[in-house]
Amino acid sequence: MLSLSMIVRDEEARLGECLRSVQGFADELVVVDTGSSDATVAIAEAAGARVERITWPGDFAPARNQAMGFLNGDWVLVLDADEQLRPEAIPALKALMAQPDVLVINLLRYEVGAAMAPYSSVSRLFRRHPSIQWSRPYHSMIDDSVRALLETEPQWRIADCSEPAILHDGYRPELLEGSDKADRLRQAMEDDLRDRPGDPYASAKLGGLLISEGKTDDAIPLLQAGLQHCDGGSAERYELLLHLGLALTPSDPAQAVRCYRQALEIPLDTRVSLGARLNLAARLMEQGDLEEAISLTQTAAQRAPEVALAWYNLGLMQRRRGDLAAALEAYGRALGLDPNNAACHQNNAVAQLLGGNIDAARSSFIRAISLLQAQGQSDAADALREKVQGVVKLNGEAVA
Repeated sequence: MLSLSMIVRDEEARLGECLRSVQGFADELVVVDTGSSDATVAIAEAAGARVERITWPGDFAPARNQAMGFLNGDWVLVLDADEQLRPEAIPALKALMAQPDVLVINLLRYEVGAAMAPYSSVSRLFRRHPSIQWSRPYHSMIDDSVRALLETEPQWRIADCSEPAILHDGYRPELLEGSDKADRLRQAMEDDLRDRPGDPYASAKLGGLLISEGKTDDAIPLLQAGLQHCDGGSAERYELLLHLGLALTPSDPAQAVRCYRQALEIPLDTRVSLGARLNLAARLMEQGDLEEAISLTQTAAQRAPEVALAWYNLGLMQRRRGDLAAALEAYGRALGLDPNNAACHQNNAVAQLLGGNIDAARSSFIRAISLLQAQGQSDAADALREKVQGVVKLNGEAVA
C-alpha cells in the first residue's frame, strides 16, 4: 500500500493538479493542512484525500515527521503542491517498489523553467520504516536518517529511478516575485552553519544562493570549507564543486575547469550532472578546445534532449568549428524548445547568412529584434538592427 503525504497551506491554485497526478498510483492520499484560508481543504477532500490539520511547527522537517504519523501505507510518496508525478515513471516505480530489499527510491525531479541544470535527485519515495525521519531546517530530507539506518540494517539498498518522475514548478522568477523565500532560506542556512561549521549540505546550498546574488567572494571560502568536510562520492560534493566552479570562473577559469572535471568524476546520472558538463564545455570552447567541448555538449543533448541550452551551445560550437549544417540543426532543435530565445534567433541568422540563405537570415534577424523589444531590451534591439542593416535589408534585398 502506498500513501501520499503532503504538507499544504493556501494551495488552491495548484493542489488539484498535484493530486490528480497520483490518482491510480497512491492508495491513500493524506493532506496535512497547516492553516489554509482558501479552498485548499475542499479541493483535497473532493480529490479523495483525507485532510489532517496541524499547527505549523516552524519548518518542514518536524511537519513532515508529524505527517508520517497519519499514514497507513507500507510505502510513502512525498510531494509538494507545486509538484506533479509524471505518469511515464509509474511503471518503473512499481517495479522498484516490488523488490524486497529496496528501502528508498531516488526520484529525478525536473525543474520547469530551469535553463542549465533542470534535474535533481530527491529521496521522496521510501518504505515507512520507524527509523526514517526528516531532518534539516530547510530543504528537509530523510537522507541523514537513512545513512544511520543502513549502518545497523545493511540488508537494505537505495535504488534510482532513471525515468524522470517529478515535475516541479515552484522556482520560476515570476512565481517567486514578491516572496521572502530567499531571505528565509538564507537565514535557515546561516543558522545551520553556525551549529555545524563546514557542513557540506548547508555550505553547498548557501554557496549556491550567494552566487545567484552575485556574492562570489563570500561563496568561495564557504564552498571550499564544505569540500574539506565532504566525502569523495556524494551528491553534496558534486554540488559544492559545481558551485565553486561557477564562483571561480571570472577570476580563475583554469581552476573552474578543474572543479567541473572533478564534479564529473562523481558517479551521478548524466542528467543530474548536466550543469557541470555544460559549464565545462563552455569554458573549453573559450579556451579553443572545441572537440572536447562538442563531445561533452553532444552527450548532454543526447541524454537530456529537452534542454534547449544544450542544443544552443552545441550550435555555437559547431558554427565555430565551421560545420554550418550541424550548427543550423542544433539551433533548430533549441528554438523548437525555446522559441523566444532572442540570442538563438540571432545566432541562427548569422549561420543562415554564412550559408547563403538570405531570406532565412532576414527572418531570424527580424525575430531576434522583435523579441528583444518585447523583452524590454530596446537598446540591444536597436544595436542589432543597426548592425544588421549593413549586411541585410530587413525589408527586402540583401546589401552587398
